[in-house]
Amino acid sequence: MPIEIKRLFDFVYYQKEKFNLEKSLVTKYNGKWVATSTQEFIDQANAISRGLLRIGIKQGDKIAVISSTNRTEWNLLDIGVLQLGAINVPIYPTISKEDYKYIFNHAEVKYCFLSDEALFEKANSIKDEVPSLKEIYSFEDIKGCKNWQEVIELGKDNSNQDQVKKLMDKVKYNDLATIIYTSGTTGVPKGVMLSHSNIVSNVVDSKPRLPIAEGKTKVLSFLPVCHIFERMLHYLYIHNGLTIYFAESIEKISDNIKDVKPNFMSVVPRLLEKIYDSIIAKGSELTGTKKRLFFWAVELGLKYEPYEANGWWYEKQLALANKLIFSKWREALGGNLTTMVSGSAPLQPRLSRIFAAAQMQVMEGYGLTETSPVVSVNMYKDHMFKIGTVGKPIDHVEVKIAEDGEILIKGPNVMQGYYKDPERTAEVMTGEYFHTGDKGEVDKDGFLKITGRKKEIFKTSGGKYIAPAALENEMKQSRFIEQILVIGEGQKMPAAIIQPNFDFINEWANRHSIKLGDSLKEIISNPKVKERIMQEIEIGNKKFGKWETIKKIELTPEIWSVDNELLTPTFKPKRETILKKYKHLYNKIYEL
Repeated sequence: MPIEIKRLFDFVYYQKEKFNLEKSLVTKYNGKWVATSTQEFIDQANAISRGLLRIGIKQGDKIAVISSTNRTEWNLLDIGVLQLGAINVPIYPTISKEDYKYIFNHAEVKYCFLSDEALFEKANSIKDEVPSLKEIYSFEDIKGCKNWQEVIELGKDNSNQDQVKKLMDKVKYNDLATIIYTSGTTGVPKGVMLSHSNIVSNVVDSKPRLPIAEGKTKVLSFLPVCHIFERMLHYLYIHNGLTIYFAESIEKISDNIKDVKPNFMSVVPRLLEKIYDSIIAKGSELTGTKKRLFFWAVELGLKYEPYEANGWWYEKQLALANKLIFSKWREALGGNLTTMVSGSAPLQPRLSRIFAAAQMQVMEGYGLTETSPVVSVNMYKDHMFKIGTVGKPIDHVEVKIAEDGEILIKGPNVMQGYYKDPERTAEVMTGEYFHTGDKGEVDKDGFLKITGRKKEIFKTSGGKYIAPAALENEMKQSRFIEQILVIGEGQKMPAAIIQPNFDFINEWANRHSIKLGDSLKEIISNPKVKERIMQEIEIGNKKFGKWETIKKIELTPEIWSVDNELLTPTFKPKRETILKKYKHLYNKIYEL
C-alpha cells in the first residue's frame, strides 16, 4: 500500500518508495557538487531526530534555523525536527539582531542551528537576552560555536529509533509544523502558524500546475528557503522525485545555472529584470547586421501572445528569431531551462512575453505566507496562461473579491493564525476567509489579476485615489530605474523617490560622452541624469490618467538593499523606512 502523505516528513519516505534517487539533494562544497541520495536523506534525518531527542527536544519545542544560502543541511534538519513533532522556526539571515531577539523570545526558541560565522556573531550577541535559548549549533566550523555534527554523532546510536517512530506516529495532519515570521514593510514581525495539513495540501494542489517530469527533472534552488514559497517548492520537488541543486549565492547563480543546466527554477521578478537587462546590454554592444537582428528579435518577442494568437506569419518569424537569437539566450541559462515560476512581486508583462517567446515560459503565481503560499498560478497547457494575470486558483482554494475589491481566500492552505496574537488574527479573518490586503479582480475566464495593495492605495489632497504599485511596476520597466517608491498621500500630486540603475546609467553616459564623476552622489547630482530619468517617467505616465501621473522625482545616492533594510527579504521596498530615511527628499518635492 503506497504511503499516504499527511505530514511534511512523509514526502521523503514517499520519494524513497517511488523514486529512490541517487541524487536527491546536491550542494557545492569546496568547489565540488556533493549529492545526498534519498536513502541518505532519510538516514541522516533520523540520526538528527535521535540526536535531538538526546539533547532534550520534546514535541512542541521550537527550533530556529537560519542559513545564508540554501543547502542540504537545512532540509535534513527540517525533516529531523518535524519527525519529533517539534516546530521549525525559519528566520531570514538578513534581519537585524533586534529582530532575532524579538523572534527568539516570542517563539521561545530552545535551540538555534545556523550556517556561518556572521550569523553566529549576530545570534550569539543576543543569546544572553533569550532565557529559553539553550545552545547554538553551526553547519560550518566556527571557533567558539558547537557544530551540528555533535547532534548527528549523538544520533549514530540508533537504540532510540523506536522512540522517534512513536513520536512520528503521534504527529497529526492538523498539528503545527512551522512558525514563519513575516518581515512586512511595517510593524513588528508576525508569526504565521502553518500546520502540516496547510502545506501538504498546498503541495498536492499545486502539483498539477507545474510542467515537471517526475523523477527526471533537475531544479536549481536559490530563493531563501526560510520563505514559504521556496520551502513549499522543496516539498513539491521531493514529492515528485526531482533532484534539487542548491545555488551557492545570488552572485554565483549565473555560473551555477551553467553548471547544473536546470530544467526548472523559481524566480522573483527582480532576478528576471537583471537577466533581461544584462542580455539587452550585451545586445547593445553588437554592431551592424548582428545588432539589427538582435533588436528585431527583441521587438518581436515583446509582441508575443500565447497559443499562436498572433497568427502564422508571426509564428514563422518567431521560429527564425529563436533559431538566430533566442537560442543563445537559452544557452546562457544552461540550455535546458523551459519553465520558471515567479512570485513575491508583480511580474512586468514584457518579461512574461519576451521569455515565453524565447521558449522559457515564466508562470506567474500569487500567494502569501498566510496561505502556505500558493493561491493561484498560471500554467501553459489547457489554455490556463494569460499574461498580466496570476493565473487561476489551484484546486480546493476559493478566491472571493470583497465589495471594496480586496481579495479574500478560503481553503485548506489558510494559516492557523498568528502566534500568540489572537487580535491580529481576528483582524484578517472573517469566518473561514482570509483578508489578503491585496486588491484584485477575476476576469470572465476565471483568471485573477492583482490591481494593488488595499492599504497602500492613497488619496491626494484633491480626493483622487492613487494605486502606487501599478505606477511603480510600470516605471520599473525602464532600464534607468532600479527601485521606485511613489508618494503623495494627502499632497496635491503624486511624486516618486527613485534609486537609479547606476550600472546602466554609467553605460549610457559612456555612450553619450557624458562625464558623471566617480561617486553615486555625483551621478545623481548631474542634471542630465535626472532629466533623462524624468523622460522615462513621462513615457510611463502615458498609461495613466492625468491625476495619477508622477509630476516630480528625486534620486537617492544609496542602493536600496536587504542589508541596509530598505528592502524586505523578498526585495519589496519598505515604504515607511524609505520615507523616514529620505524625509528631506520628500520635503524637497513638496516644498515643506
